[in-house]
Amino acid sequence: MTAEGPEKLERPPRISDATLRDSAHMAGVEFGPADAAAIADLLVRTGVELVEVGMVSGPDSKDADLVLATHEAVTPERSMTLLVVRDRRQVARALDEAERLGVRHIMYSIPTSEQHAQLKLDSASPKFLQALARSAIAQAKERGFHVTFSGEDGARTPRERLVPYVEAGFAAGADRFRLAETVAYLSPWQMQEVIADLTAIDGSEIEIHSHNMLGLAVANSLAAVRAGAHWISATVGGIGERGGNAPLAELLTALRVIHGDTRFDLTHLTELSRIALRGAGLGEAFQSGPTTPHAFAYELPGQLSHPHAYETLPAELVGNQRELRVRTRLTTALVRWALADAAQDVDVDAFTAWLAERQERDGRPLLDRDTIREAAADFRPVPA
Repeated sequence: MTAEGPEKLERPPRISDATLRDSAHMAGVEFGPADAAAIADLLVRTGVELVEVGMVSGPDSKDADLVLATHEAVTPERSMTLLVVRDRRQVARALDEAERLGVRHIMYSIPTSEQHAQLKLDSASPKFLQALARSAIAQAKERGFHVTFSGEDGARTPRERLVPYVEAGFAAGADRFRLAETVAYLSPWQMQEVIADLTAIDGSEIEIHSHNMLGLAVANSLAAVRAGAHWISATVGGIGERGGNAPLAELLTALRVIHGDTRFDLTHLTELSRIALRGAGLGEAFQSGPTTPHAFAYELPGQLSHPHAYETLPAELVGNQRELRVRTRLTTALVRWALADAAQDVDVDAFTAWLAERQERDGRPLLDRDTIREAAADFRPVPA
């Protein structure tokens, strides 16, 4: 914005929306197919080019119904599904499932920081990381997929580790790279420096995906565009784990006011927020930042066991607490965490199966540590 009016962007960003994907990682939030179809339709009518939906790591994906409903609403060409990358055989199984579902666009989730690579790949080696990315990308391109590859925790990945990884991915045939600010970490001016290193790579197409724990997700997204990023990833209402993501309404209105960008039909934004917040069970509004009940709530065991990999500030620093929130994605590891230091002595495997059945019968209520402990007190195993 200048005294003469909005500052026009030489290349306005394209927008993808991760509401139906990032919510799959958000503790206790699960959309149904009807809401997914309605949200996807309104996103496309708003002008969002790509709707991210679901996560696939192998056969019988829990998000299959969500993916198919989104395809029906906006076509597979306007949809993208995340594939988890851990090793070559696992990637092949995930690609098989993506093909079965009719997916055209995939995004690989690949951890790039030393912390996340060691935790999820059991190796922090840059060479191993590059080889894994090249193999996964080559497999997908051989099958005809459009491939975005990510740098999970990329914002905390040093330049000397991140840039060769991104170069290797594009050399292997990837179409786009997404820098994931998995944990809020950068200022807007730091973000510009990081993105400038990536846009300097020949033939690169760069996307930014920021989390909003520090309230900087929109500012960092706009800074990334100034440095040459082609795409911004956002979510309706800022829905997402770890303090939420770049909120779509704020992002699009900022583009309108600051940059005079009139490409989007903003009249759908309020209805989008209403449907998404209702479907997510978040009430009338989702508040971002570190003081909300969702900020440090997890449903993945690794996040509860290794919080240092996901938090740049601890919950206790702001008077908050780490918590488990889950509906249907219950695992024995989550139950074991919930029962740690509790008086109950139960067979965790048998109790988890019993609790999962009760969850389905009772309409999938939200579980936290206290409700799991209360349920353990009611558990009576069937005699052998």
